[in-house]
Parts: sequence; structure tokens; C-alpha cells
Amino acid sequence: MRVERSFRDARHIRGDLDSLSGSLTRVAGLQDRLEIRASAPAAAGWQRCSDLLADPLRFSEWRGRLAGWLRHEYGEAPVRTTASYVMSWYLRVPAYAGALLLHHERRVPSLRPEELAVRTAAGGRPDPTGIAVLGESFHCLPLDPGSARPEATVVPDEHALAAVLRARYLAHAARFVRAYRRTSPLGTRMLWAAATDALESCLWWVGQQGGDEGAGVADAALVLDTRYTPLTAASTLRMAADDAGGRTWTRRRESCCFTYLLPGRAECEGCPRTCARY
Repeated sequence: MRVERSFRDARHIRGDLDSLSGSLTRVAGLQDRLEIRASAPAAAGWQRCSDLLADPLRFSEWRGRLAGWLRHEYGEAPVRTTASYVMSWYLRVPAYAGALLLHHERRVPSLRPEELAVRTAAGGRPDPTGIAVLGESFHCLPLDPGSARPEATVVPDEHALAAVLRARYLAHAARFVRAYRRTSPLGTRMLWAAATDALESCLWWVGQQGGDEGAGVADAALVLDTRYTPLTAASTLRMAADDAGGRTWTRRRESCCFTYLLPGRAECEGCPRTCARY
């Protein structure tokens, strides 16, 4: 009886390891940007992405909180700056969740707004501090240890897995663009440029954080091997000389954060307003 119970317990533990929540537990310790979890507590600060998109005035409230922080720090809060910051912060939620799981687990979760939640900082600069992946389904490769689970969909290779990530991210981004245009001064082209930046930057970042920047660059090249309309570019990551005479990875931004509109601030490195296209 004891042996049988031990076998059931071991099978249960193994099942947890093979699940999407097991993946989230593993990747959480491989990054330091924000909290990653499989559930969103009923606590202040957490919002389901679908609730934000259903009520775009919530984005206006978010921008208002940011404007208050910017006025405290800089004395001004330009409308385009607050709109751009919140735009980029939001788009990083599906991009970062997808990039983390692709890079470390070779899995792609559902990135539907109904199955993602975001937590923003309660005080100070109101950027995202947590992401919750609420669904259980995922796409994976044939040799994935959880490939036999009912919530798993197996795809033949990494190119197919990259296509799933791209399609799911684009579907989420399209809903955001439609919602954000209702309350934002930014045009559709700028919003899709930001969506492009978020996806490539997150694929790059997770490689850096995981200790293999080259692998992150390779993931960006895999997912963005060419331009996929309405995204505005393929991967622009390239090697360039740094100030010390060495070589480093860099990319050309597609969108502008409008930080230069703040007192005493200039255009960022890689800003599309100042950089030649290469």
C-alpha cells in the first residue's frame, strides 16, 4: 500500500514537472526582470489583459499614473511619452512570456489576452512587475517530456514552433492595436513598430539573462526571419563595435519612446529618428 502511494505521489510530481506550470516555475529563476507565475492573486495591481483591452480607459488611467511619476521626476509629462511607455510596457507582456518559454523550454503557451495577466508597480514608476500565464495549453516539440499531456499540441520542428509563437503574439498585438488606438495619440504604424520592437527585444533579452546571448539572437532570427506584416521589420540584430573597441550585439529600434521630449533627455541609442537604416 505504501509502495503504491509512493508511486502515485511520484507520478503526480512528474506530472507537475511536465506541465506548463512546471515550465513557469523553472523559467522564473532564469530571469530577473519581473515575477513570472501561473496564477494571478486576487490582489491590487493585477489585471487580466482581456479586461484592459475591453476597457481602453484603463490604459488612460495607467498613463495618468505614469504622468504623475514623470512630473515628479522631470516636471513634465508629454502625452506622446506616456502613450509610448504604456504601449511598450503592455506589448512586452505577451512578448516576454512567449520568449521565455520558447527559449528555455521550447514551449509556446496560449498568449490570448484572456489567459495573461499583468501586475504594475503600486507606487512610483508604474511599469509591469509581474506576468501571470493563466492557461494550461501549450505547443511543444515531439521529444518534449510533456508531449503526451492532453493540453499539449505537438509540432514537428522549431520552425513550426516559432510560427506558433509569431501567430499567437500577432493575434494578441492586433487586439491591443485596435483597443489602444481609441485612447492614444499614436498611429497604427507606430503601434505595430512597437510590437515588432517588443517581440525581438524580448527574444534577445531572455538569451542575455539566461547566459547565452547568442542563443537569444538566434531565437530572434528564427521567429523574425523575414518581415511578417503588419510587423514592420525582420530581426535587425547585428554585431557592432562598442566603445572599448570590442564587438557587441545591437539592434535598430522601429518605434520611438519619445523620452527625448522630457527635459534634459536626448534620443536613445538606436532611435529610429536618428539612426540610419541598415
